Amino acid sequence: MAKRKEDMPAPGSPAWMTTFSDLMNLLLCFFVMLFSMSTVDEAKYNELVASMSSTFSIFDAGATAIGDGVLISAGVSQLNELDQYINSMGKTAESEVDGEQKAEEYEKSPEEMQEELEQQQLKENEILAEMVQETVNENNLTEQIEVSFNAQYVQLSMKGALLFDSGKADVKEESKTVLDKVGVILEHYGVGTTIEIEGHTDNVPISSAKFADNEELSSARALSVFYYLTENTSLNPVRLKHAGMGERVPIADNATAEGRSKNRRVEIRIYNPS
Repeated sequence: MAKRKEDMPAPGSPAWMTTFSDLMNLLLCFFVMLFSMSTVDEAKYNELVASMSSTFSIFDAGATAIGDGVLISAGVSQLNELDQYINSMGKTAESEVDGEQKAEEYEKSPEEMQEELEQQQLKENEILAEMVQETVNENNLTEQIEVSFNAQYVQLSMKGALLFDSGKADVKEESKTVLDKVGVILEHYGVGTTIEIEGHTDNVPISSAKFADNEELSSARALSVFYYLTENTSLNPVRLKHAGMGERVPIADNATAEGRSKNRRVEIRIYNPS
């Protein structure tokens, strides 16, 4: 009786290797999925790619992305365009954040946006008013000039009696020193913005050979200050405005002499560039 041939091993790879390969494929897919969903640090990512490429030869020729690559048999042959995929995800996330911010801005009503702008201008003008007040103090002008501000402008207010004789619009000689210092302040803090000069009177009627009423007197006084500043400073006349307000904008009670004195004034406003 012929001898039975010894059992020979089955051709091909052992069964355990197939199971192991499937496990490696699943693990790789799992980590790639996690990797694609995370925020990628470029330096760390490059280190990971180099490590995996040298150890497992997963990424062929330094390829670095997921795209059209396929999983083949017992391993991964190539993962194409991973960097582009990840970068596109990052840009998408950034665009989504920007979109949300813009959406929030669009949700604001015009009134809310206007209020935010006014608050910003108010803070800016408060800072400017403090600097102007400091300059006024340094030049010993606190008794001649009052500084105030709101969201639109910073204002320097001077009493009419300081600049003009009663019923006249010519700048007094002794007050020109004050106007010279005001001009320096405007040159320093009013560059590139609109400056407005307003003349104001009390409600006592005036009628003279030169001025028919308080409107003409206040306009002439504002114009006199305008001419003095344009002739004695480097201020751009294009950015200077002047107007006479007459008795229409009182800041005190015209029933008293003190109130009428406060109402006779010249205001110079430095407008916020915004």
